[in-house]
Amino acid sequence: MFQDIRIKTKLIFSFILLTVLVLSIGAAGFLSLNASNNSIKTVYDDRLVALGQLDGVMRLIMRNQVIVAKAMTDDPEKAAAHIDAVEKGRAEASKIWAEYMATYLTSEEKVLADQFAAKRKQFLDEGLNPALAALKNKDIDAASKLFHGKVDPLFLNMKENMDALIQLQLNVGKSEYEASQSFFHSFQVYATIFIVLSALFASAMGIWLINSISRPLNYAVEIANNIAAGDLRQEIEVSSRDEAGELLQALFNMNQSLIAIVSQVRTSTDTIFTASNEIATGNLDLSERTESQASSLEETASSMEELTSTVQHNAASASQANQLVMSSSDFASKGGDVVGQMVSTMGAIKDSSRKIVDIIGVIDGIAFQTNILALNAAVEAARAGEQGRGFAVVASEVRNLAQRSASAAKEIKQLIGDSVAKVDAGTALVDETGVTMDQIVTSVKQVAEIMSEIAAAGANKAGA
Repeated sequence: MFQDIRIKTKLIFSFILLTVLVLSIGAAGFLSLNASNNSIKTVYDDRLVALGQLDGVMRLIMRNQVIVAKAMTDDPEKAAAHIDAVEKGRAEASKIWAEYMATYLTSEEKVLADQFAAKRKQFLDEGLNPALAALKNKDIDAASKLFHGKVDPLFLNMKENMDALIQLQLNVGKSEYEASQSFFHSFQVYATIFIVLSALFASAMGIWLINSISRPLNYAVEIANNIAAGDLRQEIEVSSRDEAGELLQALFNMNQSLIAIVSQVRTSTDTIFTASNEIATGNLDLSERTESQASSLEETASSMEELTSTVQHNAASASQANQLVMSSSDFASKGGDVVGQMVSTMGAIKDSSRKIVDIIGVIDGIAFQTNILALNAAVEAARAGEQGRGFAVVASEVRNLAQRSASAAKEIKQLIGDSVAKVDAGTALVDETGVTMDQIVTSVKQVAEIMSEIAAAGANKAGA
């Protein structure tokens, strides 16, 4: 059944299947990359940015506390400038908090955010605002009592809620990472199985296609060589009805025609021999034998013309087969180009992941600088003695928050680094697919070279 399928149909069918395999691998790779990109985007947009916003809010709140503490120990005439700085910091913190609330929040995150907002309102209404009012009235004692009795306890209560929000960001980021890892491992297993099966299927199809084309053609070349050597007694078996089968059938017809021609030549030779022995019988008998010989020679010439036409037809068929193989080589080369484009896409995603790592490095640097500022503030508070005790508490909290921010940035940097490593592994898999496509192109080109040699041989015989 398959032997009767024409070579053109075999080639079209084979390369359609190969194209489907390549498109399937490409589609699977694209879906995997899209899922990985969405996971990274979610971690950045909903977790990393949120961490920066929460850190910014807490830094501004603590900065305001430091300013209030400084105002209580500074010249009362400078209280207005300190109060203006606190107002600006509070407005900036409210702006950042509004931006954070406008992002996507989980249900648990929404509850914690609402609790923080309520505690911050209590902190402002019962602590910071009354302390600022006392400073405006230059009542330093009242401001100090409010600062130590209200501002500090309310700040610690609010800070506990902020710590819970930051920890939630880390937990959700970790969950996103674990889900991404699970998807990647599952995709890796299925992709490996699919690629192996595709490679085996493509190899089997290539072997079948090469054998179905090369074996009949080699058999036809062997028959043609035997005919050229004068062996007209060989049996020619035509086992298919494709182009190769048509070639064998044409060789069979040519062989039968040559047998008939040789038989006619032998008959003519016998006739000439008999005529030579009877030359003495007279010119009339010689004339009759000469006419018979001329008729036989005309039949021989006609048979030779048929043989030449058959050989030319065979050469044209071989040339057409060669063109089909060259077209197949072009299709395989285009498949290799598609795999190359997929490698470029993987590289672009890897570059984006590295840019995220750079951003995390900037956050880590900011946390480091905040830690240094907190240390300097603690030193200044120690120098201030008893009056700087509240300032020292704030400086200690700033330092702790900076250290936790640096730790969180480091963990996220490690997560992004792992994602970059996985993207590199995906790039390596795509590179291997490209190598496989190059091998397929090389195999098809080798078949094209064989067909070119066959076409050239047929053309030479037709010209002869």
